[in-house]
Amino acid sequence: MPANKIDETGGPVTQQSESRRRFLKTAGIAAGALTLPFGTAAQPTTALQQMEQQKTDATSFSPADYTIRIAVTPIELAPNRIISTVTYNGQFPGPLLRFREGVPVTVDLINDTGVPEQLHWHGQKVPTDVDGAAEEGTPYIPAHGKRRIAFTPNPSGLRFYHSHNRAGADLYAGQYTGQVGPVYIEPKQNPGRYDREVFLTLKEFEPTLSRGGDMAQNFLSPSAKVKELEEQGESAMKASLARGMPHGFEVGYGSFAINGRMLGHGEPVRVKEGERVLFHILNGSATEIRSLALPGHKFHIIALDGNPVPHSADVPVLRLGTAERISAIVEMNHPGVWIMGDLADDDRHHGMGIVVEYAGRVGKAQWIAPPLFKWDYVRFGGGTAAAPDETFDMLFTKENAADEGFNRWAVNRVSYPMTSTPEPAAFHLHQGKRYRIRLRNASDDLHPIHLHRHSFELTRVAGRPTAGIMKDVVMLGGYQETEVCFLADNPGLTLFHCHQQLHMDFGFMTLFDYA
Repeated sequence: MPANKIDETGGPVTQQSESRRRFLKTAGIAAGALTLPFGTAAQPTTALQQMEQQKTDATSFSPADYTIRIAVTPIELAPNRIISTVTYNGQFPGPLLRFREGVPVTVDLINDTGVPEQLHWHGQKVPTDVDGAAEEGTPYIPAHGKRRIAFTPNPSGLRFYHSHNRAGADLYAGQYTGQVGPVYIEPKQNPGRYDREVFLTLKEFEPTLSRGGDMAQNFLSPSAKVKELEEQGESAMKASLARGMPHGFEVGYGSFAINGRMLGHGEPVRVKEGERVLFHILNGSATEIRSLALPGHKFHIIALDGNPVPHSADVPVLRLGTAERISAIVEMNHPGVWIMGDLADDDRHHGMGIVVEYAGRVGKAQWIAPPLFKWDYVRFGGGTAAAPDETFDMLFTKENAADEGFNRWAVNRVSYPMTSTPEPAAFHLHQGKRYRIRLRNASDDLHPIHLHRHSFELTRVAGRPTAGIMKDVVMLGGYQETEVCFLADNPGLTLFHCHQQLHMDFGFMTLFDYA
């Protein structure tokens, strides 16, 4: 059965929701902000910004296909739990944008805040001037200004858009805000047989700083550590603590939500027995790894980060690193009223869940913990990876609390400076060549590693070879190694970084360029 069309809220398209879709393309709430992005000073309009504004003004008589308005607005997580944050079009998540692969679009980006902004088209193969990363030279969307962009959406599948401002110690900036929205690029062929689609965006709010704290990693498989990396990282940490340094800052959260509503306070996902529902799930967090389970059901994974997997498989639990996406079909064959939620009891009790309600069933939603399950990328792979033309080694290291209490991160001993202007690239590419990156983690932290403007193939995960799994984010476990390969097929400066906002902001970035 073909998939039903859905509107921006995840519901079926009706005449009313079609009107809402048209409205969302032009609606927004104006407001202001009082801070500047991390590393950015208030500056006069540059010649490049003037040219951008002139281009926008010259085409303003012709409406764009989509309009995204950035503004400070209130969002209601639950009754009497209303927060103020920066949003897209006055809502969280931002409106679902459905594109067609290969069909050009124009988008007006309107910034009603007092902060220059970057909007990143995560997972798409786009030019540097629209990718939304200052480090690549993308022009800012000026404070109280606008910018019109045009691009051709690709590749197909689940992508998303989000702020790419560096936040530093400002927990009201960057992806700590509500600047996250899903994108679905219609594939030329359906990835599987299903009855309808549901889009879920997972996100935390009300961030606070704390000292230290370990991130759980025991869910990853394989779990083997590289002794050399472990000795190096543990030695550096012990030396830091021996000098009297405290543990570096980490970020925690007061509220958790799916589609902007805390568990029990939003509309349930209403299903019918026998339906096959395709869930598109986005981890829109700034810093957190998320899990998700639905009691009595399995997830049949058909795509990771929007890309079909070589080997689809059933799993009882989903694990998503920061910015990862999963598309999975669930057969509705276990009637009841259930909680689809995070395995962490504290996070789920503070909102990280959503009710799934079968037709004709009533009562209190039930949660049953799933069996122990290890997340293993390799189970979705198949075949043999092609040999690379060249290999880059990258070593990731941490200096505990070295930057005013924040951990300082480095790629091959170099921390990316805290500026918004492009730095010289550290790695150089030739168009058409295939490159392997050997990722070596000399810290006990888990890192969701992201490459802009390209997709990469997983070729080795913690010592185990694999092939065919195409992604743009991969979780790299503490003291582990992973290898990925990518084709240099999109010229221009290309940013590579940890997608954990706190790591990215404090040095965990580097650049590729094309010779």
